[in-house]
Amino acid sequence: MKNFIVPIDFSSDSLKGLELAVIFSKKKQINIQMVYVLIRSTYYQPGTVEDEHRFAESGFQKLIKEYEPQLGNNSKIRYIIKKGKVFREIVNQANSYTNAVVSASTHGASGFEELFSGSNALKIMAATSQPVFTIKHSPVPKNIKKIVVPIKLHVDTRQKVPIAAELAELFGAEIHVLTISTSKNKRDISRLSSYSRQAEAYLKEKKISFVTKTLIGESLPTLTCNYADAIDADMICIMSSSTDKWNVFLGSYAQQMLNKSKVPLLSITPKEKHIPTGFSTFGD
Repeated sequence: MKNFIVPIDFSSDSLKGLELAVIFSKKKQINIQMVYVLIRSTYYQPGTVEDEHRFAESGFQKLIKEYEPQLGNNSKIRYIIKKGKVFREIVNQANSYTNAVVSASTHGASGFEELFSGSNALKIMAATSQPVFTIKHSPVPKNIKKIVVPIKLHVDTRQKVPIAAELAELFGAEIHVLTISTSKNKRDISRLSSYSRQAEAYLKEKKISFVTKTLIGESLPTLTCNYADAIDADMICIMSSSTDKWNVFLGSYAQQMLNKSKVPLLSITPKEKHIPTGFSTFGD
């Protein structure tokens, strides 16, 4: 996660993604690229595209003046103005890097509000193999000290552990391994326990502080969010859809987490079917 792609529409809510990137800059050297997509040309008369471009240029200059002094570790901030469909241009920008993350608010004005509402937020997660940070309800945390890692009954659920571990190392955070289930079936609980033990072993090897908890209830998103609220967590790390990347469900766990979570989410696209040894995401 060396390059932070931050969608900006200049609304105050859209700046949350930028503020989160700034927090990371204080821990390691990163490149922040703010992205504005010209969207008004579809609705306005010819000539307004140039006006909108000047508007974006002026807005970015103000943001750079305000946020550049806040960056640490020789981190850089720049911007790009693109034209096209907002969703596609953000995804293309993220995919143009081998080591990047999208950092975005799920609230904004104009086209960005449409982009990060409902299933569209899931589409951006599914369309890029890069991690995606989303922030909706809460203020951006000043630090990341507690990370909730929910473990469910899916073979790829453990893939988030190495990335959460690297976050924990970066911020000196504690990981909360939260096994969650709607089933009390002994076989299911045994399987969850096995996944949890694997996660614990990985974290012990990395010498990362962790807590384990098992919760059973009717709603996995509710279990996760209530636990995060109870411990005053700073972030939740989830997996995005593990099905076909365009088969996005409005009722999926990830979608419900986007709607319910009061803290920033880090969404990971499934890749391997195990916790890889020496997995690295935050390297240069």
